[in-house]
Amino acid sequence: MDISPNFTIGSTNQAINQSKKSNSEMNMEDFLKIMAASLRMPALSSSEGGKDSSSDYMNQMIQFSTMEQLKSMSDSVTTTMLMTQQQQAISMIGKEVTVLQEGQQVTGTVEKTRFFNGYATIQIDGKDYYMNNILEIGIKKA
Repeated sequence: MDISPNFTIGSTNQAINQSKKSNSEMNMEDFLKIMAASLRMPALSSSEGGKDSSSDYMNQMIQFSTMEQLKSMSDSVTTTMLMTQQQQAISMIGKEVTVLQEGQQVTGTVEKTRFFNGYATIQIDGKDYYMNNILEIGIKKA
């Protein structure tokens, strides 16, 4: 899954709503234009003798609207998940953690947090680890 740079902490794109769309994306306005054109020029061959039923158009519009809403909701969930992960990583700075890397357990103090394509990593002894490698979190012993 490609993560937009809008999700990276400190990104200037966070506050900017990017409205670019690729040629393969269609919005509701595009759909309505196509529907209006097809109503003006109905197909010659159809199951109803060349006339498209208005309920077919309504069904298509409902499906299209549902797909747009599902995509929007999916984007919102992804944004929330990444922001939560970034906040969790920041809160671990200075704490002792144990991570599992290639079958080996590494224990140390989190020195800093880094963000790569929106995903948070923690750094222990100069080496970066993904958040999903964390086995245990504790308070640094004095």
